[in-house]
Amino acid sequence: MWSVTETTQTRTLPPPGGAEPRSPEYRLAVDALRGLRQDLITDAFAYRPLPRMGVDGPLTRRLPPRLREYAAWTPHAAVAGIGLLTMAIASTAASYGRGGFSTLVSGALALLPVLLTLTRPVGAFWLSMVATPVTAVFGDDWDGFPWQPGAFACHLVVLTVVALRTRPRAAAWMWLLTAAFGVAAETLLNPGNPSSTTGPLLVTSALSLLAVTVLHIRRTAQRAVTAQQTVTEHERSKRTLLEERTTIARELHDVVAHHMSVVAIQAEAAPYRVENPPPELEQAFVTIRENAVAALTELRRVLGVVRAEDYEAPDAPQPTLADLDALLANVREAGLTAEKAVTGAVRELPQGIELSAYRIVQEALSNALRHAPGASARVEIGYVLGGLGLRVVNGPPTGLVKPSPGAGHGITGMRERVTMLDGEMTAGETADGGYEVTVFLPVPTVNEDEA
Repeated sequence: MWSVTETTQTRTLPPPGGAEPRSPEYRLAVDALRGLRQDLITDAFAYRPLPRMGVDGPLTRRLPPRLREYAAWTPHAAVAGIGLLTMAIASTAASYGRGGFSTLVSGALALLPVLLTLTRPVGAFWLSMVATPVTAVFGDDWDGFPWQPGAFACHLVVLTVVALRTRPRAAAWMWLLTAAFGVAAETLLNPGNPSSTTGPLLVTSALSLLAVTVLHIRRTAQRAVTAQQTVTEHERSKRTLLEERTTIARELHDVVAHHMSVVAIQAEAAPYRVENPPPELEQAFVTIRENAVAALTELRRVLGVVRAEDYEAPDAPQPTLADLDALLANVREAGLTAEKAVTGAVRELPQGIELSAYRIVQEALSNALRHAPGASARVEIGYVLGGLGLRVVNGPPTGLVKPSPGAGHGITGMRERVTMLDGEMTAGETADGGYEVTVFLPVPTVNEDEA
């Protein structure tokens, strides 16, 4: 028996367009060069001023206001002071050589890159790189080539300040370019130099940049922790608020809803406890029960909003001024003589105006029922140009029922509604001992161009 083995060969098709596939090393090099161009070449001399220091720290906030203004410029003063120190180092080293003009040039080339870090940090790095060989030409100590004492101090300061003001990747690129320049300069122009300064500069700058990188990481971690703490505190506040709202809703439901249910049940059963009750008494109990059931339904709807943050209220029509007749009929059945007067051209108003006007009239009539039993009330509605006028006035109490004391929450609620709509409201006692509430709610007009 013969055994036949099939060999399947797989060919990798070239990418579309005939381009050869790129190796991972090639892509890594391209990404690195792209990062170099983005960090140190593109907009290298862009204007990026050093921001002032915050003065809300534990020490600066204790300073007098005048000194606090000066303390904000502390980073700028520190950079300028270090720049003067590098200039002094460069000038002192040059004075042992040719002196005179070389001293002036060496000092200026050590100072300018450091000062430039205040406004153009990446440009300061390139200026320091260019100033290094120029300083070596004016110097007289070729044993320290290419980093003369002034250039050494200047470039170390520039690397540190620029690393503080840029991202860590830019600091790594600056260190690599510094190493490449130093090695190339020593190899081509001063080979075999036993007193090379490139090594000490690279080691010192590496330690400095490492410290700056650690500082960057620490600041990033602090910002992340602060953001997380803010989110956690916000979530904790929301949870506490929801717990408080749930507790309030539960207590309201246990107390108010229970008593309202008892009122509704007692009102329904009361006519059967009296033999041959008059029709007026039966109608009064029916009205009491209907109002208790309506109040219980409204209470449960409001408690649903309080109990759940994501509660969606049922789609029910909100009362408007067109429902005032039913409201007046309700208060008449409760014993308040009420009448309505409408002036002006009746027109449809915004929903918020209609609802607020209805609630204001409702609250005013409720106050009249509680505080002026047996009195009469009059509701006046005026449709005027630019707004809606309301006036609810009731007489003094005339019945034998003792008025109920109030806490003033009804008037406060009406004022809040009026203030929300940028309206005006006055409330106070009348000359005959009654009470009057006057409200004007502005209605914005729509221009033809805006319509």
